[in-house]
Amino acid sequence: MQREEKQLEASLDALLSQVADLKNSLGSFIYKLENEYDRLTWPSVLDSFALLSGQLNTLNKVLKHEKTPLFRNQVIIPLVLSPDRDEDLMRQTEGRVPVFSHEVVPDHLRTKPDPEVEEQEKQLTTDAARIGADAAQKQIQSLNKMCSNLLEKISKEERESESGGLRPNKQTFNPADTNALVAAVAFGKGLSNWRPSGSSGPGQPGQPGAGTILAGASGLQQVQMAGAPSQQQPLLSGVQMAQAGQTGKMPSGIKTNIKSASMHPYQR
Repeated sequence: MQREEKQLEASLDALLSQVADLKNSLGSFIYKLENEYDRLTWPSVLDSFALLSGQLNTLNKVLKHEKTPLFRNQVIIPLVLSPDRDEDLMRQTEGRVPVFSHEVVPDHLRTKPDPEVEEQEKQLTTDAARIGADAAQKQIQSLNKMCSNLLEKISKEERESESGGLRPNKQTFNPADTNALVAAVAFGKGLSNWRPSGSSGPGQPGQPGAGTILAGASGLQQVQMAGAPSQQQPLLSGVQMAQAGQTGKMPSGIKTNIKSASMHPYQR
C-alpha cells in the first residue's frame, strides 16, 4: 500500500512539473500576442507552437507511462468545505480559487462536462442518428476523398520544393570562354601579332610599317612648311625629291642640316 502511494505521489509530482512548464509557455505566448503583436514574426509564432506541441507530447508520454497509475481510478472527496478565505488554496491555485465552498466544488470536482456541453453533445448524437447508413457512408467516402486529395497536393508541393532546392542553378555563361578571356586580359594568352595590310618595308612585329610613317611625316612637313618664307621652298623641294628617290627610308632633319653644312662656302 505504501509503495502504491509513493508511486502515485511521484507520478503526481512529474505531472505537476509538466503542467507547470506548459502553463508558463502558454502564458508567455499569450503575452506576446497581446503586447508584442506589432513586432511578432511568423517564425516566432511557429517556434512557440512547436514548443507547446512538444510539451503536450511529453505530458501524454508521462500519462501513458507504464509506471504511471490510472488517475481515473482515483476518487477525490472534499473533506472540508468552508466559505472562508483559504490562503494556502490561494497560493496553490495562484489566486484563482480563494475559497473552497459549496459553489466552487461542483465546478472543480465534476467528472462530467458542463450542462451546455452535454446539451450540444446530445444534439449532435441525435442529428447523427437521423442520417441513414448509406448517406453516412457516402459522406464518409466523400470526406476521405477530399482529405486524400489535399494530402496528395501537400505532398506534391513538398516534393517539388525539395527538388527545387536540390536542383543546381542553370549556368548562364560558358566557363571555357570566361577562362580564355581572363587569360587573354591578364597574360596576353592567345593574342596574335597585328600588321596593317598596306605596310611595306621591314619592321618589327606588331608595329606599323615604315611606308605609313613616311606618308604621315611627308604630309606633316608639307603642312608645316606651307606658311614658311619663299626662300625655304628650294630646300623643301630638295627634301621631297630625296624622299621620292629613296622610297622606304625615313626622312631626317639632322641629315638635311649636315648636307647644308657641307655646302657652306667657308668650309676648309
